[in-house]
Amino acid sequence: MTNSVDAVVVGAGPNGLAAALVLAGAGLEVQVHERGPVAGGGARSAELTLPGFLHDVCSAVHPMGLASPFFRAFDLAAHGVEMLQPEVTYAQPLDGGRAGLAYRDLSRTADGLGEDGAAWVSLLGPLAERWHGLVDAVMGDYRTVPADPLTLVRYGIRVLEQGSVAWNARFSGEVAPALLTGVGTHAIAPPRGLGPAGAGLMLAALAHAVGWPIPRGGSQAIVDAMVAELERRGGRVIVNSEVTALEELPRAKAVLLDVAPAGLLRIAGHRLPTLYRRWLQAYRYGGAACKVDFALTEPVPWEAPGLEKAGTLHVGGTREEMVASEREVAAGRHPDRPYVLAAQPGVVDESRAPAGRHTLWTYAHVPNGSTRDLGEAVTDQIERFAPGFRDVVLERRVVTAAEMQTYNPNYVGGDIASGATTPWQVAMRPLPAWDPYRTPIPGVYLCSSSTPPGPAVHGMCGLHAAKRALRQRFGIKTEPLDLVRNPLP
Repeated sequence: MTNSVDAVVVGAGPNGLAAALVLAGAGLEVQVHERGPVAGGGARSAELTLPGFLHDVCSAVHPMGLASPFFRAFDLAAHGVEMLQPEVTYAQPLDGGRAGLAYRDLSRTADGLGEDGAAWVSLLGPLAERWHGLVDAVMGDYRTVPADPLTLVRYGIRVLEQGSVAWNARFSGEVAPALLTGVGTHAIAPPRGLGPAGAGLMLAALAHAVGWPIPRGGSQAIVDAMVAELERRGGRVIVNSEVTALEELPRAKAVLLDVAPAGLLRIAGHRLPTLYRRWLQAYRYGGAACKVDFALTEPVPWEAPGLEKAGTLHVGGTREEMVASEREVAAGRHPDRPYVLAAQPGVVDESRAPAGRHTLWTYAHVPNGSTRDLGEAVTDQIERFAPGFRDVVLERRVVTAAEMQTYNPNYVGGDIASGATTPWQVAMRPLPAWDPYRTPIPGVYLCSSSTPPGPAVHGMCGLHAAKRALRQRFGIKTEPLDLVRNPLP
């Protein structure tokens, strides 16, 4: 380890690596410290169940890998990452052998929704058509004027509709509202709320705009490409290097921390002003995830046609059922039938398991800090829509919410979003400040999902923090996306 570098990044997750790539693109000497044995954070892959069965440790499906401004500039394909598109982007199993199927083709999706097809198109069509403007606005730092304000207004109106008592006014059947609610429930919060509505509409629109791709070889392929490019730019990633205090780092003009507020308090709490420290202590963490991975002898025997082609499935039943289960989680209770988010990478990527075998990636929503093993509850919920599922399970591995934090300290209590996705905490993460990335410690910045624009594998928290570090510490005003595309000589 050198005694002095231009910039240090703590945490080699997607945001930390994005920040490092921007800084290295400006010609700076950059060093990244990662507490784990490999880079990745929320985008790692490993053999978690049996030899030869490759599972994504956290994130599995990556619409933002194609849509976010950072990854559009980085261009994963140009760095050798193959983003595979399932025929059915996502699906919602329902009782009685029924299901809602979302295709990248908006018209095909609408055709399958019958009487609610036209309503689906009117809700999502304008957002999918102008997705560049929408994503650029939502992936911003919320401190600049968006380039496409009209699309943002359209989005806002739809968020108000789907996040309020008016959310049932648009649809008349049962399938379309369940299909949309399954997407919004990614937010790990009761679906009828502005935060879940915003997340659901964004993700649903992207399903018709860029799809929800699955990286060949797992999410690790994304991180490995970022690390390779960082090293090509002269940067360095040091693994098995846990940082417990800022004083342990080499001297640097800028230090960027890909950590949650709790991590900042651990690393530098003694150097923070009292008021700032109190804001961090008041930061709210949300619902959590219990991760359940399966090694299978054959594909999941879904009852409804089309589910076997889906890359992602929201296994939670009807809109009403998902609302009820998420309210239980928000109240600190474990629902009898939890919402289960599932991914079937084998529908497009045969490399994830030995020939003829398959993997199933799932997590269920639980209260923050839960120590309960939901392996049986998840199995029961899948068996409900896929009779005979138990018979194809070779191995099952469970990581409780509490254990999720052990793997990644940013997942406080198992909160994989690194903070509750309330409207306030979406705009004011981690505290109300014009510059939420800059800390009171000179040269120290936050660049984690606990800053705008929040969770997902998009790299934008790192990019926004790096932009400020470049301008404030080095006087470099080059736009960071330009540095991602074309590093300075």
